Amino acid sequence: MKETITEEKKRENAPIRLETARMILREHCPEDLESHHALLSDPEVMYYLPDIMTHSLEESRQDLMTSVGAVGTRPRKEYFLRMEERETGELIGETGYTVLEETPVGKLVHAGYFSRKKFWGKGYMTEAFREVLRFAFEEDGVCRVTTGCDRENKGSEKVMMKSGMIKEADMKKKVWMHGQLRDRVEYRLLKEEWESGPGRSPRTQEADETVITVHSVTGNKR
Repeated sequence: MKETITEEKKRENAPIRLETARMILREHCPEDLESHHALLSDPEVMYYLPDIMTHSLEESRQDLMTSVGAVGTRPRKEYFLRMEERETGELIGETGYTVLEETPVGKLVHAGYFSRKKFWGKGYMTEAFREVLRFAFEEDGVCRVTTGCDRENKGSEKVMMKSGMIKEADMKKKVWMHGQLRDRVEYRLLKEEWESGPGRSPRTQEADETVITVHSVTGNKR
């Protein structure tokens, strides 16, 4: 019994490292600062995420250290992973989720993702997000995932649909952004829907999503 508890603790405290056909999804580390800053401070990449765009190296450092610190926090609330190309180690983007609530039947989480422009339209985000969903439902005790995006952000919405998520809401004038109230769509996926749905395979490569950023309704990627 003690050995079983010890093994569970080891798994709980171990850094997350996920793999897909083309990517490694891993925890952040302080040495990632330069590329992390380039990603978060890019105005085109962060167009739909102005609330988390950084404007200085120090802001990016603070954001990075929040992710680094999340690894050792218990109960852990933030699971945002760095997406790297398997062959080169080059930064692609970020994906993951924040735990909103823990219930007797599982965690309720809100997910998000964004990537560098050079990787748009090549299926990387769908591939990565499907693997994150697999991890959430199979390994992290998640029972419900939600996410959403600006209604004009068709690329992000395609990732949700290709990952088997189900549209729950089409909200008018929901988010103030870029000087106007903008429409937003919301999607969900329950564990039982994932188990029986088309998005279950995390390594299927899709190649036609365009802009791949998600605007978080909480005002924070985490």
